[in-house]
This record gives sequence, C-alpha cells and structure tokens, in this order.
Amino acid sequence: MTRRGKVFHSKHGRPGKRQREGGRPPRQHQEARFEGEILGRIYTAEMPLSAQDLLEALELSKSHRQEVLGVLEDLCRRKVLSCRRDTFALRKSVELFAGPISVTTKGYGFVAPTEAPAELEIDQDVFIPPGMLGGAAHNDKVLVQLMSRRQGRYEGRVIAVLNRATTRLVGVYMAGGTTGLVTPEDSRFPYNLVIRKEDSRGAKNGDAVLAEVTSFAAGQRNLDGIILEVLGNPKDIQVQTEMVIRKFDLPHLFTQEVTTQVEGLDPEVKMTPGRTDLRGVVHVTIDGETARDFDDAVAIEPLKNGYRLYVSIADVSHYVRPHTPVDVEAYQRGTSVYFPTRVIPMLPERLSNNLCSLVPNEDRYTFTAMLDFDEHGKRLGKRFMKSIIRSRHRLTYTTVKQVLTDRDPAVLSQYADIIPALEMMGRLALSLEKRRIKRGSIGFELPEPLAVLGEDNTVQTIKRSERNQAHKLIEEFMLAANEAVAETQTEGKIDSLYRIHEPPDPLKVAEFTEFAQSMGLNVDDGDGSPKWFGQVLAMAAGTPQEYIISNLLLRTMQQARYSQHNLGHFGLAATHYTHFTSPIRRYPDLMVHRALAASLQKKGKVLPAGETVSTEEAGTFLSKRERVAVEADREMMERLQVHFMADKIDETFEAIISGVTSFGLFVELTEVFVNGAVPITEMRDDYYELEEGRHRLIGQRTKTIFQIGDLVQVRLTSVEIPRRRINFSIEEKLAGATDLAKPATGKRVKGPTKDRKKAAVQPRKRAVKAK
Repeated sequence: MTRRGKVFHSKHGRPGKRQREGGRPPRQHQEARFEGEILGRIYTAEMPLSAQDLLEALELSKSHRQEVLGVLEDLCRRKVLSCRRDTFALRKSVELFAGPISVTTKGYGFVAPTEAPAELEIDQDVFIPPGMLGGAAHNDKVLVQLMSRRQGRYEGRVIAVLNRATTRLVGVYMAGGTTGLVTPEDSRFPYNLVIRKEDSRGAKNGDAVLAEVTSFAAGQRNLDGIILEVLGNPKDIQVQTEMVIRKFDLPHLFTQEVTTQVEGLDPEVKMTPGRTDLRGVVHVTIDGETARDFDDAVAIEPLKNGYRLYVSIADVSHYVRPHTPVDVEAYQRGTSVYFPTRVIPMLPERLSNNLCSLVPNEDRYTFTAMLDFDEHGKRLGKRFMKSIIRSRHRLTYTTVKQVLTDRDPAVLSQYADIIPALEMMGRLALSLEKRRIKRGSIGFELPEPLAVLGEDNTVQTIKRSERNQAHKLIEEFMLAANEAVAETQTEGKIDSLYRIHEPPDPLKVAEFTEFAQSMGLNVDDGDGSPKWFGQVLAMAAGTPQEYIISNLLLRTMQQARYSQHNLGHFGLAATHYTHFTSPIRRYPDLMVHRALAASLQKKGKVLPAGETVSTEEAGTFLSKRERVAVEADREMMERLQVHFMADKIDETFEAIISGVTSFGLFVELTEVFVNGAVPITEMRDDYYELEEGRHRLIGQRTKTIFQIGDLVQVRLTSVEIPRRRINFSIEEKLAGATDLAKPATGKRVKGPTKDRKKAAVQPRKRAVKAK
C-alpha cells in the first residue's frame, strides 16, 4: 500500500479461455492489463520505478519480463512515461488523476476529482464515455487520463483500477453443464461471473446468490468467480431482504466474541452511588405497535407555573464499555437498519430487546434529562443524571391518539391512572411546537412508505405512514432533550458529536424563488432563512401548489450529518442540536452519552471504538453508515413496490407528477404509495419541449403542459423487477392539477437577494421527441 492507494492484482493467474471469448486477442488483453497496472503502480509509487520493481510489485514471473518491457517501451515512445537509466516515471504533461467512479446503468460514468492535482484545475466530475471504463465497476477508485475539455465539460478514460470497491456481488445464477454464469443484479457491474460447477455450492438455476470475483482483467465481459452463499428464490420477499443486506454489505452476524461478552452481562439492576432513583416518577414509553427496542420513556409533573419533563433514555453505556468487542462491532455498524421482514440491529438482541429496553414494570438503567418549562414552552432549567426508572405502561401512538384526540371512553377508562399526565404532555408538546415553528423551524409534512405484508410475506399494500398528535408529542420531547444536551456540550466545551444541518446552496434557493414567482407565488427578495422557508410553506398550504412547493424546497436542502463542530441545524432553526435519545440504535447517541457522563463526573475524554479514532473522524464515518442504511432501506422499498405492482399490468391509477426530465416524467400514485416513471417514448401524442427551470414539458403542437404537481390518470404498462422499474403511460390529465394561470394569494415572502438571483440558472428549453 502506498500513500495514494493500491492496485488490485489477482493471485489466481491469467484468465481462462472461456473468460477471453468475444473480446480482443489474448495477447492484446494481457498487454492492456499490463499497461493499466504499470501506470497504476508508477502513479501510486510517486517515484521512478525500474522494470524489476514493476515485475515484483505486479507479482509477475520472469517469463513476463519481455511483455512488460515491450509495454514500457511503447509507453515511452508515446511519451506517457519518461525513461532514464532503466527507470520509468510519469511525464508531467500526462494529465492523470485518481478518484472514485460512479457508474450509471447506461454504461457510462463520472469520476470525482478528489485527488486531482491543483494544476489540472478540474472543478467538476469528469465524464467517462461508454467503452472507456477500463473494467471499472461502481465506486472503484480509478486512475483517469483526461482526454478532452469541451464546453466546460471534461472527458477522460480509465487507464487503471487502483482499488476495487468490492469483489463481491449479488446476482442470479444460470446453471450450465460444467460451468454456470452469475449475472450481477446491479447493472453498474460491467461483467458476468463464470462459475465452475464445483464452485457453485449447489445453486439451482434462477437462484439468487452472493458471488466473488477471483480474477479481474480489463475489458473482459466474463470473469472467473465463485459462489459464496446461495440465498434462494428471488421471488421470495425474505430472499429479497437478504439480497439487500449482502448488496450493501450490512454486518448482520455477531461474532462469537461479541456473543460471549453479551451473554456474560449481569442482568441485575442495582442502585449505586451516582445514580438517582426515579422509580417513583411515573414514566411511560410511547412507540409503534411492532417496536421491541424501547430506548426512551417520558414523564411529566406540574410546576407552579409550568411543567417538569423527564426524558429518560436507556443507559446503553452501562453495558457497552469503550473498546470492548460489542462496542467495536456497534461502531462498525453505526446504526440499526429496519426492514419490513427483519431488523439488522446495532446491538445484540439481549441488549437491544432486553437489558437496555425500557419494558414496563422492570427496573432499568437510564440517563435522564430533567427539563423545566413555563406554560408557553420556554425552557427554564435543565439537569442531567444517571438514573433508574420503572416504566408503568408500554403505550402505542394509536393508544395515545385515542386518549388525546379521539377521547375513546374504553381507552380513557383503561389508562385512568395516567390520563392527567398524558393531557399535560399534550399541552406541553403543543407549546413546544408553537415556539419551534415561531423561531423558523421548517415543518415539512412528508409521509414515509409503509409496506403491509401478509402471513406468507407477500405485499398486501404500500400505504403512507400516519403521523398523528402522539407522534408529534414524542418528537417534540426528543427534540427538546437533544437541544438541551447540545447546549450543555457547548457550555461545558465537551468534545462530542453534534447533529448539524448546514444552510442550502443560495443558488438553488434562488432558482426555486424564480420558479415560485413564475407560478404566481408572491415570493420576494430576502435572506432565505429558515423562517423564510416556513413562511413559503405556510403560504402554499392548502393550495394546488402545496405539493410542488414542498417537493422543490426539500430539494434545495443539504443532508444533515454528524460533526465535532457545532454549526447549528438549519431545518430546525436550532443553534444547538445533537442526537441523545436513541443509543440502542444509533452509535452517535452512545458517544454523546459517554461524553456527557464523563463531563458530569469530571472525567476525561472517551474516544469511540479505538484509541486512534478522533471525534471528527467518527462523525464522518457514522454519517456514511447512516447514508448506507438509508439507501438500503430505500432500495428494499423499491423491491417491495415492484413485487406489489407486478400483477397489475394495464390497471389505471391516479397519480401526481413528482419529477420532470428530458426522458419523461416521474409519478407518485395517490391511492397506494408507489413511485414510477412515464417514459417519453410513451408520450406519443405530441413533441414535448422541456423547460428545466419550470419543471414542465410542453407539447409543441397541442401546448399541453405536464408539470410537477399535476394530477394525471396513468396506466401501468410494465414492471421490470430486476431493474426495480415501474413504467406507466398517461391516460389523461385530471382536474385539480396545478393551475399556473391563477396566482397564489397571501402575504409576500422575501426570498434570496437579487445578487444571488443573478447567478441562478434561467429556464432552459430542450426539445424531446417520443420515439
């Protein structure tokens, strides 16, 4: 390994005959491979290398010496390398850089210039045309040679794969005679794997499998591989879940070392010095019907002019000590991942569903935030303590809604002992929400898809998840605790993680402002602050433009992430924010617990999962783990959607247009929570012109407009299960679609300044034809 990376080199020898069929002659393939690996080695070495150095680095025998020398001679003749005294170095005139490649399903890619030298002045991703990938797969680290710079766009070709992102892939096995073939499920892998029968692990034709590449060769379509695991019939939803787990490389098995440690934990809860006995305070948990890991409980008491709120969180740090096997494993996972068919927990089940879970009528170790508020929700004081509680009830969101909203007599009678407390909680939550919205917190009401499975794991329906007053109550209490902890971190100069959300790109906000004005919304110049966002959403609420405004505003936002530095949370309009309330399923919360406890006890800093990991490095790593979990969850939902829709070909549905592109429309069904596309090839009634800045297609002949937010009737034309695509055609445009002719009414809202708006992209028109 050198400072810039490493070159992947197979230890399994040269490719076999079957691997080379259909490509260049074998010798040309060998020379192409040598050229790429030679340039990769010299680039990463950052110093001249001799032919002998290269032979040793590439682990080649002396029989390959003449071939390597021939390639080196050719590279010198082409002035790619400078050759002096049997040493070879890259010429400065050769424009090379390294970076990760993002491959598309259409066979081209983009390389982020993360390691490009400053003198190249590359300020954007470099386009890699089809046929120039050099055997690279999605997320590989590659060495790129710049080929051209046209109209502000850079093009290049991959000349070497410096580091393979993965050698494992999920695919479908096709059985043959002496060999079989694994076709990767992800089309961004530009090859198939040839599997010898003895390496197939008994896989049957059509089985989903986890396979591994055993040899790479640039430009080859078929590579040698072996099957590591047979997953089963891909039509089974359970198997689909296993495919997602393997595809995203989610750690799903605990080592024996971790299991042994957890089995040896003492289950007895004892009162010890430094803990506060809160078993006399009436706590309850409020979660979903299927939840099993209860990591937060709440309680409330009246004060003379307000309330005392207790937010008691499972004290995971009591059981998961720094640098132990279970701690290292939890850090590597970063977060629990929840699928409809199973959970991939951050912690072993004995911890997540038993020792740490705040089950009713059992003593549990907790970390409590005790927060005092006045009648209007203004915080008057805060204290934090290690504690022991005993939850009185395991409530669900539905139960609390039946108490606070429905006033169900049977439920009111069943929980008579805690009704006054729940009513106080309801009042406090409303006050907290009002204060949060008033300061500018942005209130996006975006439902999540909820898959309903039958007993046989078939998808019964996919609906929009409900968010009622009970959900908002718990949300407000958790937000209040997280903000109070973050403020304490700053006041005490505690080295820990914050949950930050940086302001959106002003150019994106300016583009949105121009679009909103084109729709008739009275959005004026301003600073694009959180309060401005909230005012725009309030203006659009209840109007035909509400969907489109919420959708496009959300697209201007940056991703929230973890950082050692407090940069505030734009979406919440909070100056201080962190994650404290879910340590059973999020490692950042566990880090915050440890840091806060150490501060209360006047102890030193505790590093996460290994003494060499800094807080900032942990924030970056855990943000990545969170994104992987989100992507895996999103893909699982896409798989459920295509299986649900597969038997509904030719049925019609009402849908709202959720996106507009040059190749068609994206739609979201209204009766079930399913997304799909209307390809431009299905819009045969006219030639359509794309106005990107206004997110709409306009028919050149009929002047028909299809814009984001419009209601349409669509017909399901096809479902591509392997590619997770659902395709529709438009039957008709429905009444209730966005009416561009009617300007919105209401108060004018100031948007980004005119100086920022000047830099915004003007609406561009592009003709697109249905073929």
